[in-house]
Amino acid sequence: MYKVLTLNSIAVQGLARLPRERYEIASEIGHPDAILVRSAKMHDMDIPKSVLAIGRAGAGTNNIPVDRLSKQGVPVFNAPGANANAVKELVIAGMLLAARNLCQAWDFTRQLPGEGAELDKAVEAGKKKFVGHELPSRTLGVVGLGAIGVQVANAALALGMRVIGFDPQITVERAWELSSGVEKARSLDELFSRADVISLHVPLLDATRSLVNEARIRLMPGKAVVLNFARGEIVDEAAILDALAAGKLAAYVCDFPSRRLLGREGVIALPHLGASTEEAEINCAVMVADTVRGYLENGLVRHSVNFPDADLPRMDAHRITIANANVPNMVGQISSSLGDAGLNIADLLNKSRGNLAYTIVDLDGAPSPQLLAKIRGIEGVLCVRDLGRPQAA
Repeated sequence: MYKVLTLNSIAVQGLARLPRERYEIASEIGHPDAILVRSAKMHDMDIPKSVLAIGRAGAGTNNIPVDRLSKQGVPVFNAPGANANAVKELVIAGMLLAARNLCQAWDFTRQLPGEGAELDKAVEAGKKKFVGHELPSRTLGVVGLGAIGVQVANAALALGMRVIGFDPQITVERAWELSSGVEKARSLDELFSRADVISLHVPLLDATRSLVNEARIRLMPGKAVVLNFARGEIVDEAAILDALAAGKLAAYVCDFPSRRLLGREGVIALPHLGASTEEAEINCAVMVADTVRGYLENGLVRHSVNFPDADLPRMDAHRITIANANVPNMVGQISSSLGDAGLNIADLLNKSRGNLAYTIVDLDGAPSPQLLAKIRGIEGVLCVRDLGRPQAA
């Protein structure tokens, strides 16, 4: 029986992917094998040593101490792309809000006095202040072509916009999904200089912090729009506000309100609505539950932010997995230990990612506790798991 601790409310459709005959799930539980989380902050949390995996029902993992868990050989899983459509729709809505001055127009209208002819006259007199523009006359620059960025680019293209994108690390999978009509920018500076609207879809890293800054805003055409539905710190708020005051930017639409932004002319700040749809919450919960289950029961790694992907089909064999520092001769030492114990390797998969490596080994017999302890004692080994033979579905 696996024990799963939930730190937030997880959609029941996701929890249903964990069979009750194999999983005990609760918001308070001792010695959990896995933790499922959405927004709870885990950096100061005393994470039990029993934990084998963390599953984040969403894309970002800033609330999880990934580096600390990596050193303990614990994979952190997320749900990339599960909320992509929800965020894409909000980005398109943000573009329309800015293009047609809808927030300002709505605020003006709801405060109008009078009725009948008097109200009609006020409406006609006031609407001139909210003249906007149509999207097909504008160029959208998309920074980051992952699951969300690709959908935003394709949707904007379908709306008649000219679209350019920048992502030096685009995956083959995303490249296949991207419309051939999306143009490639050779650099961020080129993208900023050509785009009337910028949409950000990158994680918050040292390299992306204040990616939108004074120098890059200066490159943009006048009356440009910046859309930020990625992370607040990706933009320099002071530079944004200065550009709005100077008329360089027409609008800043974001999902990350701050005291400095609230009430400022040209700022449309939403309360972190990006993935706030029932469909997205369900999709995220289902995806992360499936990946955590795949790891706990079969040692498979998919959609991890710190471990390499590792998918080795189960056979009728005894399976062990090893997470270790990515150093030379680790597989050799593991294989030698198995050979010395008289065990034959039926199949083996070894993958690495940065400083971490992960090995799945299928054996023709069961390893002894002494053998597992010997492997755990190899310098650089972080975690060894004995998964036994496959269970009946």
